[in-house]
Amino acid sequence: MRQNPSTRRQAVFRPLILATALLTGATFAHAEPKHGIAMYGEPALPPDFVALPYANPEAPKGGDVAFANTGGFDSLNPYVQKGNVPWQLRFWGVESLMGRSWDEPFSLYGLLAESIETDEARSWVEFTLRPEARFSDGSPVTVEDVIWSYETLGTEGNLRYRGLWDKIARIEETGERKVRITFNTQDRELALIAGLRPILKKAQWEGRDFADAPGTEAPITTSPYMITDFEMGRFVTLTRNPDYWGKDVPFRRGTQNFDELRIEHFGDGTAAFEAFKVGEISAVREFNAEKWATQYDFPRAQSGDVILSEFPHQKPSGMTGLVMNTRKAPFDDWRVREALTLAFNFEYINDTMTGGKQPRITSYFSGSQLAMADGAAPDGVRALLEPFAADLPPGTLEGNPLPVSDGTARNRGNIRKATALLEEAGWTIQDGQLRNADGAPFELSVLMRNGDVETGTVVDLYSEMTTRLGIDLQVERVDDAQYTARSSALDFDMTYFRRALSLSPGNEQRLYWGTENADAEGTRNLMGVKSPAVDAMIDAILNARSRDEFLDATRALDRVLTSGRYVIPFWTFAVGRIAHVKEMKVSEVIPIYGDGPDFMPGMWWYQP
Repeated sequence: MRQNPSTRRQAVFRPLILATALLTGATFAHAEPKHGIAMYGEPALPPDFVALPYANPEAPKGGDVAFANTGGFDSLNPYVQKGNVPWQLRFWGVESLMGRSWDEPFSLYGLLAESIETDEARSWVEFTLRPEARFSDGSPVTVEDVIWSYETLGTEGNLRYRGLWDKIARIEETGERKVRITFNTQDRELALIAGLRPILKKAQWEGRDFADAPGTEAPITTSPYMITDFEMGRFVTLTRNPDYWGKDVPFRRGTQNFDELRIEHFGDGTAAFEAFKVGEISAVREFNAEKWATQYDFPRAQSGDVILSEFPHQKPSGMTGLVMNTRKAPFDDWRVREALTLAFNFEYINDTMTGGKQPRITSYFSGSQLAMADGAAPDGVRALLEPFAADLPPGTLEGNPLPVSDGTARNRGNIRKATALLEEAGWTIQDGQLRNADGAPFELSVLMRNGDVETGTVVDLYSEMTTRLGIDLQVERVDDAQYTARSSALDFDMTYFRRALSLSPGNEQRLYWGTENADAEGTRNLMGVKSPAVDAMIDAILNARSRDEFLDATRALDRVLTSGRYVIPFWTFAVGRIAHVKEMKVSEVIPIYGDGPDFMPGMWWYQP
């Protein structure tokens, strides 16, 4: 039976009240409310800033735009674990106490909260709500709504929201519009993370099972946009609230300018692109440099009705590729994972798919200041990793560059190396097929969404390469609902993987690669990393008190993940590419994070 969140909080956290009171008492007198907060130092924008530097405070309101998704959906609630939700709803349909500036590594400014207050150790944080903050139904946002949102999301919500709750010793009302959160863990990032939780309306869900909420019911939020129409699996329409409470808040000025946002769902990427070409879709993001160069010369682009825009950025590459499920044999053996990586003839596939125009991802933070250095680990990184040396994957300390092929289809040199590694791991060719000592064949399947045409082409090319190792690779193409169910249940050998990373990695790293949730249903640690070194490097990131300590810890984490050979990397997206109708405009000032889920449509406007 599920325990009532309030009962659980009282039972678990009451013994911590005295300790946390003693901890905070000594520093409370030195704290003062501020308009923003940064992970290190002070936020860049002053208290009287007018708008975000990449927003246009004079942007007009109006216009309707449509965007394309592939596959279907069966829920409008992105805050619970169940259901398949259009990805945009988690970003476009909700607000938090603070908002993030994408022109700084990690700084927050007041949104629902007018101020933030914390002590030097960041052992607690206090927010003061804006008196004008309102839900879309006109009701005020209260401290009670805030506390309920943190408790409910932390105990019944999607897994992405639960990690913070376990680090909260106490959450309480400290004034008419004030809420204070006291932490039970030493972690300087928590004060910022706490400002980014979605705030939902308590009265909507009172007396109901939030975790089992019907997918057809959209949560009431404070967002500028409300869901006004939908047809499951086909489209969702969001309309700008004409009575939106926050239009004059500096963080919001010049943003959220379109009157209507429509999310159309198509069977696959080809159908979505054809819809864009004839004007049914307003804008698309293009991730393939070859396609960008060769397939965007259709009539509406030639006439100027469609504009091709590029947006540089400074963010890490993140990781994109085929992830291996290390919970299952033989993928629990690093030699097998290395052999499968050797067989992936990147140079040939990249030339086929992108004309060789996009460089390969070389690590989880490649392309940024956070990336590990080539070759042996520098002294600061080595000092962090050496206590775990006996259990580190081979090449972690010495350096482990990705294999490079000769660019030909046969990839003979790497196939020979892969064959030797597989033989060392107990796999040999018997009667033309790769088998282990018991005679069992090496079986490999790749789980894929039906509509993912590009990855499907990559996997088809890869299957020709694994055949040379004696491996019969099977592709399992399933619809979105099946894919969500199976990936959540960790029922796959390999599947497509994309994990975007920021310039300020923090607590989310536990969600991505931490041991604690590695086997939990719905985990984002798809590869199943269970590494004391990874856990320790995440701790080092969270407890860093200087920029140098932070860089060493992040680069050490990058080394352990990369040498773990959990993902066969694809190519990186060094520049954002958006094709859009000429009526869609955006500021010439581009944030350091470039294009992202908050950038389009949030910073754009419509100009007939």
